[in-house]
Amino acid sequence: MKSYNFKKIEKKWQEKWKKDKIYNSKDFVRGKKNFYHLVMFPYPSGDLHIGHWYNFAPADVYARTKMMQGFNVMSPMGFDAFGLPAENAAIKRGIHPKDWTYKNIETMTSQLKSMGNMYDWNRKIITSDPEYYKWTQWMFLQLYKHELAYKKKAAANWCPKCHTVLANEQVVNGKCERCEAEVVQRNIEQWLFKITKYADKLLKDIDKVDWPEKTKIMQKNWIGRSEGALIKFKISNSQFSIDVFTTRVDTIFGCTYVVLAPEHELIRQLAEKIENYNEVTKYIDDAKRKSELQRAELEKDKTGVKLEGVMAVNPFDNEEVPVFTADYVLGHYGTGAVMAVPAHDERDFEFARKYDLKIKQSVSGGKPEDKLFTEDGILVNSGKFTGLLSEKARKEMGKWLEKKKLGKRTVKYKLRDWLVSRQRYWGSPIPIIYCPKCGIVTVPEKDLPVLLPKVKNYLPTEEGKSPLAHSKNFINIKCPKCNGPAERETDTMDTFVCSSWYYLAYVMRGISNFQFPISKYQKAFKRWLPVNMYVGGAEHTVLHLLYSRFFTKALKDFGYVDFKEPFMSLRHQGIILGPDGQKMSKSRGNVIDPDELVKNFGADVVRMYLCFMAEYSQGGPWNPTGIMGIKRFLEKVWKLADKVKPNVPHKGLTFVLHKTIKKVTEDIENFKFNTAISSLMILVNEMEKQPALEVKNWKLIIHLIAPFAPHLAEELWQSLGHKKSIFLSTWPKYDSKKIKEEKVKLVIQINGKMRDIFEVSVGIKEKEAKVLTLKRENVKKWIGNKAVKKTIFIPNKLINIVI
Repeated sequence: MKSYNFKKIEKKWQEKWKKDKIYNSKDFVRGKKNFYHLVMFPYPSGDLHIGHWYNFAPADVYARTKMMQGFNVMSPMGFDAFGLPAENAAIKRGIHPKDWTYKNIETMTSQLKSMGNMYDWNRKIITSDPEYYKWTQWMFLQLYKHELAYKKKAAANWCPKCHTVLANEQVVNGKCERCEAEVVQRNIEQWLFKITKYADKLLKDIDKVDWPEKTKIMQKNWIGRSEGALIKFKISNSQFSIDVFTTRVDTIFGCTYVVLAPEHELIRQLAEKIENYNEVTKYIDDAKRKSELQRAELEKDKTGVKLEGVMAVNPFDNEEVPVFTADYVLGHYGTGAVMAVPAHDERDFEFARKYDLKIKQSVSGGKPEDKLFTEDGILVNSGKFTGLLSEKARKEMGKWLEKKKLGKRTVKYKLRDWLVSRQRYWGSPIPIIYCPKCGIVTVPEKDLPVLLPKVKNYLPTEEGKSPLAHSKNFINIKCPKCNGPAERETDTMDTFVCSSWYYLAYVMRGISNFQFPISKYQKAFKRWLPVNMYVGGAEHTVLHLLYSRFFTKALKDFGYVDFKEPFMSLRHQGIILGPDGQKMSKSRGNVIDPDELVKNFGADVVRMYLCFMAEYSQGGPWNPTGIMGIKRFLEKVWKLADKVKPNVPHKGLTFVLHKTIKKVTEDIENFKFNTAISSLMILVNEMEKQPALEVKNWKLIIHLIAPFAPHLAEELWQSLGHKKSIFLSTWPKYDSKKIKEEKVKLVIQINGKMRDIFEVSVGIKEKEAKVLTLKRENVKKWIGNKAVKKTIFIPNKLINIVI
């Protein structure tokens, strides 16, 4: 055959795939089971980088294999176009966010098509298209209708550089995840989704999905279910009391002070009783300037102020204890108040030592000299509960609280409601109207979408309002109920709202142009959903993945879908580092440009190297010379075509062929693409040794190569006279009878030390193995004249001669 011209061949097949529409998925194909394969769609904030390729190309290998295995595969692509990434990039360049976004979508679409992936472009979605975000607004209205969306004034994470509110999940080490500015706290009117209502379901159902264990654990920890007790500490000489939540009621006899979060409402209510109120309010103001993560940091120096003149009463022993406010206690977690037990809690212990507070042991179990013991143990100095084990004590003390009506056993969650308001321009408008007469009014479904106007001034404002607040044409509207003057909501929605339902949108796109009502899509939902395989980054574990699960469960409760989980299987890709082992960045000069790689080597080589360079879930540093090895390998495969002859006699390739089919099939299923390619390399090397290749065997290797190098495989397949795409043919199956090992290597040990190794027949009996072993010259040398005391035999593996 002629030399492999990848530029010509890849262009040819990409055009043919588009013309033949072989990747355009139909909702129903007789005799085929639907398989929904999905990769996380990208932000159109710039060019496609090598990280995108690493997410998308190996995942496409899996999708193509499923197609060849007889499934009706849908593998769609779209763009997560709203939100801060695109808006910040546009502002930096002085371009309107819409112009910047859609220009990038055009570029990235072209780049994505150059990969040769089997995307169904007929189902493409763009979350900033009005036809898409009218459904995002519809979702908001359904949540509001079912009392899962509400507005309130509360403390929020504020990024002073992005001029917007951030969800807790978007604050990393006290900084904005986008611009890395220090986050501060502000009291702002904001919309929230009541995700906390689904905390139990989110926790319970996570074990029903095939997800990486680490991802499940991270979600469980983020939801943070805690079983404990709610205890009432009365304030001495007052009508007020402090409700404290604790998971360790067994330590309560060691309580020596109580702590309130700086934002706790009780502090204001006790103002007249607090003798140092000015000092307390100054501390509260300082706390507002810290993010929650800064406040909760275990290593940070613990600070606080005593509420002079205020004492709380321990309900178990009626002892009075002082009350403090300290920023290491968070207002939203538990009740915003804790009973401090310095002898049995590390943070309380550090605080008590700093402020010279009493440390009183109530649970024993550590070393006698230990002042701090945080594990379960045996209760001491605990009245009638002394001598009980911690677990038993918690049950008995819970019952006692309930009997005395001083508290109750309960469950609390760390999870907070999802804050969805954003004071930015580039997002879906919130479909809410404020009427002086009717109050909060929802936009009628027939009036959706509430269009995002293309304003000149789209920059965020210093006062914390959305740029839409300056657009009179947008704000002023007639109330849908009374027809009187009213105003629109000017905040836009968090971009994660758009991506929380997009997996439904691809299914909807296959039916109509996103028309209402939702009932017309429910038959298709049943055919395709939930998603069979979802592939994307682990960084979305407590953001997109959690929010999508919440949306799904809510939509099921509303009767719109019939499944509980959106993604039944999930796989994460690792991170590709620069050749220097560092994270890629332009400032380091270690960025790999995929467009250049495609230009120099072709898409098939780039795809296959990304599959081969590392275990997919781990990633690793880019090796500039490694890609040359894959280039040479594919050239070798191409040249094998010259060896293909009709009626070639069987030359002993059967064993390695069927072994490779088994290995490659299993490895692709398990996302072990690197070891699948290693097996292919071994097979190709064996084929190279043959003077000629049988057509049947040549077809098998083309099939196995096809998911990794689709353009090359199509060309080789066509050269054999096939008119239809190789991806419309059947994936090969191995014959288990043909991969049975006939010979194995038996290790010989003398007194437990390896002295020899030789080949024997599979299933050899101990008696025969011993005879053959003792005849070997190397064994005779080590045994000499010594008698054999016993023989230890492990079938097909080892024989140990003890002398």
